[in-house]
Amino acid sequence: MAVRAAAQAVLLHGNEAIARGAWESGVRVATGYPGTPSTEIIEALASYQDIYVEWSSNEKVALEVAIGACLGGARAIACMKHVGVNVAADPLMTVAYMGVNAGLVLVTADDPGMHSSQNEQDNRWYGKFARLPVLEPSDSREAKEYTAAAFGVSEEFDTPVILRTTTRISHARSPVELGERVCPPDRPYRRDPLKNVMLPGHARMRKPLTENRLQYLTRFAETTPLNRLEWPKGHDEGRAPRGFVTGGVAYQYVREAFPEAPVFKLGLSYPLPANALRDFAGRVDTLYVVEELDPFWEAELKYQGIEAVGKQVFSKHGELTASLVRQGVAEWETERAGLSGAPLLQADEAGVDGSAPTAALPVRPPVLCPGCPHRAVFHVLRKLRLTVTGDIGCYTLGALPPLSAMDTCTCMGASIGGSIGMRRALPPEQAERVVAVIGDSTFVHSGITALIDAVYNRTPIVLLILDNETTAMTGHQGHPAAGWNARGEESPRVSLEALVSACGVTRLAVVDPGDMKALEGAVKSSLVPGDGPAVLIVRRPCVLLPRSRRAAAAVSFASELCTECGACFRIGCPALGRDGKRPQVQAELCIDCGQCAAVCPSGALGGPKEEERDPR
Repeated sequence: MAVRAAAQAVLLHGNEAIARGAWESGVRVATGYPGTPSTEIIEALASYQDIYVEWSSNEKVALEVAIGACLGGARAIACMKHVGVNVAADPLMTVAYMGVNAGLVLVTADDPGMHSSQNEQDNRWYGKFARLPVLEPSDSREAKEYTAAAFGVSEEFDTPVILRTTTRISHARSPVELGERVCPPDRPYRRDPLKNVMLPGHARMRKPLTENRLQYLTRFAETTPLNRLEWPKGHDEGRAPRGFVTGGVAYQYVREAFPEAPVFKLGLSYPLPANALRDFAGRVDTLYVVEELDPFWEAELKYQGIEAVGKQVFSKHGELTASLVRQGVAEWETERAGLSGAPLLQADEAGVDGSAPTAALPVRPPVLCPGCPHRAVFHVLRKLRLTVTGDIGCYTLGALPPLSAMDTCTCMGASIGGSIGMRRALPPEQAERVVAVIGDSTFVHSGITALIDAVYNRTPIVLLILDNETTAMTGHQGHPAAGWNARGEESPRVSLEALVSACGVTRLAVVDPGDMKALEGAVKSSLVPGDGPAVLIVRRPCVLLPRSRRAAAAVSFASELCTECGACFRIGCPALGRDGKRPQVQAELCIDCGQCAAVCPSGALGGPKEEERDPR
């Protein structure tokens, strides 16, 4: 009798596990746009050579490519962070009517606590909004398994499936058993305009089908092993003082805080198994719903007439922890006990009192890297006292002290539209001092249409495209204007100059921010009033790109020339420490970019001494 070899188990973070699950499930097309905490999914998928993988120009395009692939018969996955789904919402809401051919999975990586995001958004609502099933893993093993399950659900119910993760699931590591790649038989393309061409008449016929599908999915929720009831062994399954409904990373916190309590774990986050949950609620004295962000499950339970304790004691914002879960339960049960009796859970048991204080860690505020070309831009913009409408990227850090040179930041591409609005609203003397700042990747993502708007309506905005030749903040991914693809291979490179000119811009210049005087002069020239927008492409590669790295060198400091004016500190370079009122060059950080020397009025900061130059 043959003995089956044990499955190989490795430590993977959630994003790697999703990628592995997609590969094992026979995915043939994977798309996405980089954005923390989702970025590593596409990066991991790019290591598998038997999948087509792309960084799309934005999330809407990513989902549309995946939709086309699934209709063509290939399993497809589109990956993005939570705000990216806002960009992709247009095709998402319509493909919910169309359904699929091969399986289609949309990964949304939410960011409770806003570690790297401009808002805190609970994308489970997209499932309810679009009548789509939502799966939500609690660790890396489930991230892999639920990805595979999502493709099965997609094809069984003719529906796109949302796979929701959060930052802690995306970036925490846990053991995952690896399997082999199993490619399902090809699904031939079948022309079906009534299903796939969403004219109003066709859509009216498809809408009732989405409601029927939701009923089938609700029945599926009652029996699927994605949802499970955990009643600890050795405890009476007939009754318990408290029970928990939870899922995602919150499941881990509940299990840590209350290892002996019964838990109804929701792997299918939407729709909910109302009958099974009602039965569970009837077997516990108090039912707690533990979920991060919105009271999504709590609202669904109460809609079904099931009483539960949720956001009365658990926060609606930020991340939860095991301690916060214990604390919330303790507060509720103390309040319910009143003065006549002791709470079921004592405060010290909840970790509220008597816990050892943790040592404070040193604060490391976000900062532009030494030699970052964006630093010169914001130094000049602040020096000229301009109003700056900003955008999403590394350069958003230009809003922070000591640069303090950005006035607005809303979402990807909004800098240009915002500057158009300000230009039309402010008095002329103020309007002429407004400039928009956007990165190269962000401009391709969602800035082009706003620039066309400015040209079309003859709005004389000033736009700076900060071209550092990469999508830097999310880890230096390529994009259409960078010249390499998701696998790091050379690819055709969109010319920003040609693209801007094709939009109808006639006032266009290119400048290197390494020459701060030339940069300041170019900005001043752009501010001269004209007919329509002026665009300044500020181009210098990110200092962390391999081709940008230079031989080790450090700026020299002539202390006898220093007047202690503090001008060098106003550029906010982390390579400049302080020695009282004087700069102290941190040689291990300095790359001799010359920015501090350019702003030093006394000449105390300069290039490295000849004997200190690296001979390479």
